[in-house]
Amino acid sequence: MARISVTCMDGARLEFDDAALAGTGAMKDVYFAPDKSYVIGFLRQKPDVNSMERLQNLVTAYRTGIMDGPGGDYWAKMFCWPTHLIEHKGKVGIALPAYEKHFFFQHGSKNADFLGIKGREKEGKWFASANHQQRSLDARERGTWINYLQVSIKIARAIRRMHAAGLAHSDLSYKNVLIDPAGGNACIIDVDSLVVPRRFPPDVVGTPDFIAPEVMATLRIPVGDPRRKLPCRETDQHALAILIYMYLLYRHPLRGGKIHDQDPQRDEELAMGERALFIENPTDWSNRPNLSDIRPGYFPFADPAKIPYNVCGPYLKQLFDQAFITGLHDPEQRPTADDWERALTKTVDLVQPCSNPECDQKWYVFDNSTRPKCPFCNSQFKGLLPILNLYSSRAGGRYLPENHRIMVYSDQYLYPWHVNRSIVPNEQTSNDDKRPVGYFLFHGGTWWFRNQRIPAIRSIKSGRIYSPDDLVPILDDEQILLDPSPGGRLIHVQLTNK
Repeated sequence: MARISVTCMDGARLEFDDAALAGTGAMKDVYFAPDKSYVIGFLRQKPDVNSMERLQNLVTAYRTGIMDGPGGDYWAKMFCWPTHLIEHKGKVGIALPAYEKHFFFQHGSKNADFLGIKGREKEGKWFASANHQQRSLDARERGTWINYLQVSIKIARAIRRMHAAGLAHSDLSYKNVLIDPAGGNACIIDVDSLVVPRRFPPDVVGTPDFIAPEVMATLRIPVGDPRRKLPCRETDQHALAILIYMYLLYRHPLRGGKIHDQDPQRDEELAMGERALFIENPTDWSNRPNLSDIRPGYFPFADPAKIPYNVCGPYLKQLFDQAFITGLHDPEQRPTADDWERALTKTVDLVQPCSNPECDQKWYVFDNSTRPKCPFCNSQFKGLLPILNLYSSRAGGRYLPENHRIMVYSDQYLYPWHVNRSIVPNEQTSNDDKRPVGYFLFHGGTWWFRNQRIPAIRSIKSGRIYSPDDLVPILDDEQILLDPSPGGRLIHVQLTNK
């Protein structure tokens, strides 16, 4: 073992252990620092002038713009961003922070870690199929369905910030995203592959399953030909939609049963390229999965008839339609990362805990039907359910509907962003705004809201004012004003007995 000291291009001094190989990939070999707080990855091929300039910009201007800007501490956890550029013995290296501990398997797979993955990185692929996630992993690693909504929010938020900086990932996939479902955490890795469209071209075209159709359809066209489509923001948007779909439904949205060509390679190019077709397209069923070809471990999620994509709720269904129908072959129509972040955040307000303690997913989106049930285990919902329809104030003092509702469950919290629409849950949310303002409870046959921090809640019907520490009854057809200031919200209650 030899501890080797290197001088970075910016003058910083770093060390690595040449016997402590952290990992190898197609592009680089990665070594741990002696204290394992960071790693140094040496590229196997020396970058050309353009690639060197791109890497220098990533560790300087782009890193400073994101990490030293608003929410910088938040982004430092969301990206494994390169910090230094190094030249050592004719090789170019990049220094990167080490992954946080929760991104390594603590328990691994079932049956005393029969797959031997304990201590390995939580590559997103482990959680993107029913066979891997439910059949192989220890239950303590898997998390619940609401955790995958939280993970998806964080991935969308990180991609939104990256795009705002004028960058594209170029290889966004479950191989380049680490997730920790049990803790609701995510981290974008392989940031050294980021590109600046029309300035710094990509080194790779992407990972199979996530390459956009227009890129796949033009792979055979030489680089430099204007007809060749390269990774950019819109191709990231395609990959992001696939990631979210797979984390919530454990199947691929385009891999169905349709055969386009007898040659496997040509069939793959067509299926993921110019003839790509959503497996749940409502007007063309020709790419529905061939269930007889699917192994038992992938069910029931492999069957869209059993668990259709509308189980994700109305906000996400709309974006899946936009991503995989209208925008599949029209990149400009694809939902943005910001669209996904907002829709996912609203979807969290629609979830209910499953009443079945044996349910693997534990949570589901309440569909507001006459006979609601968990789509994952078919357990019927029973009880009295408050549905809170949100209205917010606009100019002139009018309260207008927002197409946003909250499905109440016991011990559910409300936060400042529920009270006033001008507060947005994101990387800039203050510590005070992360604190709940109250919670719901069911007692004596009635639903109540325990007001903890809202200065004055007013019942529109009775005119009564509820102060902090008061219990506010949640009654059918009640209108409750949470905040009279601009952007403040009013709640209209629907009480249903299922």
